[in-house]
Amino acid sequence: MIEVADLSKSFTLHNQGGTTIEVLRGAALRVAPGECVALTGPSGAGKSTLMRLIQGNYRAAAGSIRIGGVEIAGADARTVLALRRTTLGHVSQFLRVVPRVPARAVVAEPLLAVGTDPAEADAQACALLARLRLPAPLWDLSPTTFSGGEQQRVNIARGLVHPFPALLVDEPTASLDGANRDTVLELLAEAKARGAAILGIFHDPSVRAAICEREVDVGAFTPGPA
Repeated sequence: MIEVADLSKSFTLHNQGGTTIEVLRGAALRVAPGECVALTGPSGAGKSTLMRLIQGNYRAAAGSIRIGGVEIAGADARTVLALRRTTLGHVSQFLRVVPRVPARAVVAEPLLAVGTDPAEADAQACALLARLRLPAPLWDLSPTTFSGGEQQRVNIARGLVHPFPALLVDEPTASLDGANRDTVLELLAEAKARGAAILGIFHDPSVRAAICEREVDVGAFTPGPA
């Protein structure tokens, strides 16, 4: 479902005279349906860069990224946006939403984007927020006012409310207490059981052990000194 082959990425530092720095070289991985794979490696190895490449936020210097058979490397914006709408979900560490939009609407948006009836989308969003123990009085408030842990639960609900076949998750339990962490692991396990391919960054070894079948060390794709 997620296939990366011979992927490279460079950045040009314009504030340093146009110096080009290669941050990934020859990255390769596969995530099958129903599998969860963790990206590991030291800080700065390129884990977040690789995730952003797969999501289509960064343009690759070389190589291939295929999600459900759709090539992302070099794809136009419409192709990437269509893939995010139907196939590739994402749970980030940080919530970025339009101010003054209620939490329940933020979570329901991915369902509305694929044509779900608004009442049904709202019901599913509220059920997931309840399962993640976000107090009901907060559902009609903008999550921009929430604590870090509350915002992360909104992020998780938004990323999991639609049954995406592929899912990218970036530290989904980092700001959560034990009970909510366990709920997130249950939700990810349910996503795997329905066939989702999950690729994630999990710094907590116990979380990796609980949910991941394999690990990929991104440090193996970090170019050495010239």
